[in-house]
Amino acid sequence: MSLQEFRAFRERMNERILAADNLEIRRFFALDARVYEDGALPARTKELLGLVASLVLRCDDCISYHIVRCAAEGVTDAEFYEAFSVGLVVGGSIVIPHLRRAVATLDEVRQAAAAGTP
Repeated sequence: MSLQEFRAFRERMNERILAADNLEIRRFFALDARVYEDGALPARTKELLGLVASLVLRCDDCISYHIVRCAAEGVTDAEFYEAFSVGLVVGGSIVIPHLRRAVATLDEVRQAAAAGTP
């Protein structure tokens, strides 16, 4: 799935899920959004933490989301690769396929940014 398809699917399905107006789901979504805001740790650091956790948990959707957010927070390629290395060491070799997809997503994010498209 391309980055554009991922973003469109995520947005469409989040709207669909939230339209069900389930209090617990709404609360979880709100908490998820708030936890990544600046606090004692800057949002940038929190997004990197989310990226590492997502690599270890092997959630490609979450990895893609956090790569997009990290890029928006100004994370450099060197910083991405250090975060990738932490996820790989913690998660082990099972993380490698997800690391491959993470790098492909990062490439797509960087290409979109270079082309001036969000």
